[in-house]
Amino acid sequence: MTTETRAELAYPPRMTPFTEPFWHGLDEGVLRSTRCLSCSHMTFPPKPVCPECWKSELEWVDLSGRGTLYSFTEVSAAPATFADEAPYVLCLVDLDEGIRCLSRINATWDELRPDMRVRVTIRDTTPVRLFDFEIDPEENR
Repeated sequence: MTTETRAELAYPPRMTPFTEPFWHGLDEGVLRSTRCLSCSHMTFPPKPVCPECWKSELEWVDLSGRGTLYSFTEVSAAPATFADEAPYVLCLVDLDEGIRCLSRINATWDELRPDMRVRVTIRDTTPVRLFDFEIDPEENR
């Protein structure tokens, strides 16, 4: 495998026709995902088929981007794409909409505790923007 091929495969996000609304949402500063029109089940990451009822009639919905920190861990041996950014902290967040998602959090290990309130931030990266979380100072007084 050549270095170019390895680098191309290492970059995780790829825009597809299905995921365009998600990536455009990040461009607009909004986290989006899918909700089933049949059973109202919400998913993250977005999925073309509902994992609850297996129907493919879905709608894109804007999420609040706010939630509660469920768990977190520090990554010191990162994948090649993010190796120069290690160490960093990954977190599981229970969004207010009832779905759990995994992302980075812009905080140190010592600043975090389970059940903290967090909110989404958008990271300006290329070729697409990514999202992270940060401690919500308004809800953690």
